[in-house]
Amino acid sequence: MYKNKNITIFSHLLVWLVLFSMPYVLSYGASQEIERVIAHFWIPLVFYFIIFYVNYLIVIDRFLFTKKTLIFVLVNLVMIAVFITLKEQIESIFFQEILKKPIKEDGNGPRFKMSLYIQMLSYMAPLLFSIAIKTTKRWVQTENERKEAAHIKLKSELQHLHYQLQPHFFFNSLNNIYALVDISPEQAKISIHSLSKLMRYMLYDTNEELVALSKEIDFMKKYIDLMKLRVSDKTMVSYNFPSEETGIKIAPLLFISLIENAFKHGVSGSKESTIHINMTTTNKTVSFTTENNNFPKKTDDKSGSGIGLPNIEKRIELLYPNKSKFVTEVKDHRFIASLEIETD
Repeated sequence: MYKNKNITIFSHLLVWLVLFSMPYVLSYGASQEIERVIAHFWIPLVFYFIIFYVNYLIVIDRFLFTKKTLIFVLVNLVMIAVFITLKEQIESIFFQEILKKPIKEDGNGPRFKMSLYIQMLSYMAPLLFSIAIKTTKRWVQTENERKEAAHIKLKSELQHLHYQLQPHFFFNSLNNIYALVDISPEQAKISIHSLSKLMRYMLYDTNEELVALSKEIDFMKKYIDLMKLRVSDKTMVSYNFPSEETGIKIAPLLFISLIENAFKHGVSGSKESTIHINMTTTNKTVSFTTENNNFPKKTDDKSGSGIGLPNIEKRIELLYPNKSKFVTEVKDHRFIASLEIETD
């Protein structure tokens, strides 16, 4: 807003610098008496001022921008005609004697004399300047409003996805804990306690647009440890995260859906399986990969809502346009998901 105000002020100053320079430019090369310059140039400047600001403050908004073009043209034609008439009247009353004196000419002829047509064109200058500045100001305002609307829409969509993710995460975690109740009540108690800590993070620490990557890593480690409680000895889980503080900040809860997906589709009750989770950072780029055995769920399996991967695809599309790469593939009966994000 402050920058736009400065641009507007500068535009007005530039316009009046041009208009006030006109007497010197147009009278260049001719010997002019000061009274003649006043009569022919400085008096019209007062009319230029009126034309410029009447249009800038009233006429353009009321008629031109509301598509009443004919009225806009007529109003300005009337103003120009009135000011030309007034100029002639003022010259005849106050500068009659001085204007009767001959003008000294150089080899190229008098440069000061102007026809009525050229005089009318000179009155068009402040009108065109006014239209240009007003139109530019309106365009900038419209563009800012468009960006603000897009920002609000983006924020609303992200908030919806964030709220969508929380019950999805909670639902899947409860399913896992439910499976432990009969097998190991003690582990179920530990899992509930761990889940309460995870939910506290999701409810209170992820409302910011960006969080420290180290906090996200700590959250993911706790979640992985929670999920490891319910898998059997046939499933091997390993993970690798940066151990040092990177200083990177990232949108919260971007990777958790991939981890959920790995445990949902990478674990079998009867077959051996492995889940490997890896994160690396290079400068401001974060690379995250999950690799697990592929045990597709049956269509009637209700252990999850199936919104995890679509959610993360939509979020990275909104949060990191042209700064992210998300790829999933099944290779040798193993599901691999890779997410790379360029942070600021």
